[in-house]
Amino acid sequence: MTRWLFGAQLGPWFLPGDDEPVIVIESLAAIRRQRWHRQKLHLLLSAMRHRTAELGDRAISVRAGGYRAGLAETGIAARDISVCEPTSHTARAFVRTLGLATIEPHPGFATSREGFAEWVDGRGERRLLLEDFYRWQRRRLGVLLEPDGEPAGGRWNFDAGNREPPPRGAETLGVAPPHLPTEDDIDAEVREDIDRWTSEGTIGTVGEDGPRWWAATRAEGLAALETFVRDRLPAFGPHEDAMLGADTVMAHSLLSAPMNLGLLHPLEVVREAELAYRSGAAPIASAEGFVRQVLGWREYVWGLYRTFGEGYRSRNALDAREALPVWLDSLDADGEVRAECLRATLRDVRERGWTHHIPRLMVLGNYALQRGIDPAALSSWFQRSFVDGYDWVMLPNVIGMSQWADGGEMATKPYVSGGAYIDRMSDHCGRCPYDPAVRVGDLACPFTAGYWAFLDRHADRFRGNHRMARALAGLARRCDLDAIRAQEAERGTTAP
Repeated sequence: MTRWLFGAQLGPWFLPGDDEPVIVIESLAAIRRQRWHRQKLHLLLSAMRHRTAELGDRAISVRAGGYRAGLAETGIAARDISVCEPTSHTARAFVRTLGLATIEPHPGFATSREGFAEWVDGRGERRLLLEDFYRWQRRRLGVLLEPDGEPAGGRWNFDAGNREPPPRGAETLGVAPPHLPTEDDIDAEVREDIDRWTSEGTIGTVGEDGPRWWAATRAEGLAALETFVRDRLPAFGPHEDAMLGADTVMAHSLLSAPMNLGLLHPLEVVREAELAYRSGAAPIASAEGFVRQVLGWREYVWGLYRTFGEGYRSRNALDAREALPVWLDSLDADGEVRAECLRATLRDVRERGWTHHIPRLMVLGNYALQRGIDPAALSSWFQRSFVDGYDWVMLPNVIGMSQWADGGEMATKPYVSGGAYIDRMSDHCGRCPYDPAVRVGDLACPFTAGYWAFLDRHADRFRGNHRMARALAGLARRCDLDAIRAQEAERGTTAP
């Protein structure tokens, strides 16, 4: 039997044994399908080629116009090929048309399809709440539990203490830098190929080239994990929601990309964080906050993606129909964008193909929600613009959490805020030409004015939502709504 590995299936748990041959296909059709961020494309190809080199004579490496053509080129009959379940709905449907010998369950998560379905069935009519899933995970897997089954530190969730703004006056968080890999000849070859394809017009990319920040091998992933847990995890918790213009990474792990490539397993990642807490090397709030992101949120999103199905992509509860602005699609951070938080976030995505979860949610997602940008188009943009962006990651995160396009299945209220939140949680506003306290006029913050315009536009929809009652009461007190409506209608999605 020969195992076919997709590009996000590069860890040892995707191999069937010690000596079976392995097929790795670079599909030009997949490369050309989207205008990927250059560093995302580089990372994926580098990781696949490094894995092929590691496998040596076991590997059958094929570069073809598409996956079907690549399989045919190997000369191996479909009945002799096995594959692990791909993560995307499209790829999963595709492999089921090929008549392969077996399609095995995906081994790269801590929660199986059947396990998540069991949890969903056990909910009955109750909502699929993250917190309940997270506690179920911790109990089931025995993570951060005391011998009596109670949560370590006496609480399941330390999130309330992990929302501190950045230290006053600080330009950086002052933690040790993350582990950065050293590029090699394989990276040079990938860069030459991307340059050639681009000059020939075969592909188009966005974003800048640059030294690879992200682990492309298991050894690099393990080194990045060790460095994070030892040097950065202790500082992770308190400021995990904070933003600093000169400190893109803060104390975040940079492990999402290697985990999504299958190079690190989520259970080994959370066990290392737990060990740091048990040994006294990291406080419980930081260890628990990180475990919640990996064993809670990441696994929850994976489960919801499979549960909601392909139709989730077309959900649009707020009837958001605005096209993706050109300046956003092209990552034009140095063009017409003047709002500092947007400019800085776009700069980070352009230069690295990454920002942490708060710029994604409360800057990029918040802006798109306020302006009524089409959620499916926004999800696709996140997927192709971020090094850790995959369909299973972005659909629930964007359609459900960020854009409230599912009508509240994931989040009971929209993640929408004015400029005051960004001012409190970042140092962006002090360098911005807009004032987060101003709603109308030349100094009007596009997030503050956009917030009230959004509430006004959807007030009827949210009238019965108790979590929106305070916001709607504030809207009723606004005496400048007519001016805000006119101003924001004219501003639209032009670069703020």
